[in-house]
Amino acid sequence: MHVELARQFSESDFGQEASSILGKCVHCGFCTATCPTYQILGDELDGPRGRIYLIKEFLETGDCTDTTRTHLDRCLTCRACETTCPSGVNYGRLLEISRPKIDQTVPRDRRDRFKRWLLRRLIGGRWFSMIFRIGQSVSVLMPSVVARHIPKSRAAGDRPTTRASKKVLMLEGCVQPAMAPVINAAASRVLMQIGYEVVSTPTAGCCGAIDLHLGAEAEAKDAIRRNIDAWWPHVQTGDIEAIVMTASGCGVTVRDYHEILKDDAIYREKARRVSELTRDLCEVIDPDRIDLNGALKGVRIAFHSPCTLQHGQKIIGKVESILSACGADLVVTKEKHLCCGAGGTYSLLQPELSGKLRRRKVESLTGDMPDFIATANIGCLTHLSSDSPTPVRHWIELIDPLNLEN
Repeated sequence: MHVELARQFSESDFGQEASSILGKCVHCGFCTATCPTYQILGDELDGPRGRIYLIKEFLETGDCTDTTRTHLDRCLTCRACETTCPSGVNYGRLLEISRPKIDQTVPRDRRDRFKRWLLRRLIGGRWFSMIFRIGQSVSVLMPSVVARHIPKSRAAGDRPTTRASKKVLMLEGCVQPAMAPVINAAASRVLMQIGYEVVSTPTAGCCGAIDLHLGAEAEAKDAIRRNIDAWWPHVQTGDIEAIVMTASGCGVTVRDYHEILKDDAIYREKARRVSELTRDLCEVIDPDRIDLNGALKGVRIAFHSPCTLQHGQKIIGKVESILSACGADLVVTKEKHLCCGAGGTYSLLQPELSGKLRRRKVESLTGDMPDFIATANIGCLTHLSSDSPTPVRHWIELIDPLNLEN
């Protein structure tokens, strides 16, 4: 696809990068077959190819309308289209760099700006844990349509205090410590079982994904630099073997730190090293080394692979191999490539589309009557739990020694 850049973009880094990405597109349309929003809406402009044309038009004219943004806002950034694309179009990156420019060209109305500002402040802010606990305590008084989105508290259990020769860092994140503290606690226990000590870095917080997806690029970069500063003393001394992500949504973002900060002379090399060290939890845990063979024997599990795991990080089959090594019976599921509709803040900003995708995904996961639905991302877990008759857990919880004892 050839792009004639508008004057204001012709010499800019944004224009050069966007046109380079667009240049790989051959208009084949394979991406539409795996796009969740295209399958629901049937509109070419609500599929990757149509959105690419809208961005191309913006790059060539320097102008766009609210219609352009509406179709881009409906995109989940699930990146299923990237997995399907035979030409290797980096669609997720294209959308990420285009959204802020479009917002600058056609500013959102005051109500929309406030909503997005509030989401960034609440979800990625220091007050989220307190607000969430208050929500849990009064959930019985809330309408069911709201209360079902607030998961019940589950005991996290103690984290290991034993020292080990091998050490890893582990991102705590922003919402996960409040909504499901059991996940990182369980991960710490399983990692210790195979000889890894988790080193605490309390000043590391939100990975930056929330700000990034809502077009707040400068704020996202600030969050990224803060995390790099928190991790760097351990990275610099070489005393850690990996930076472990228990939420695949965070993992795909941290793996892109080097790309996001490529123009930052101070942080780009640090960002590159952090990205190199980043591992999803399933990449660190070797199923051959887990002393849990048979622990899940007879337990029927449906695994939902988050888009950020299978499409973003291109990790396929690793979680399933760990669960199988523990004796689990992995049931048949349909439409494994399709998004559940969580999409970070997507479920809050596009509730109708998100709800349709969630119902479709729950039906796909529960058709073979599993005992549990397992996943690898807090967003998917919370979203699916709100509408699933089957308990939804992070897969690490199911092989946690403490959970198995109980």
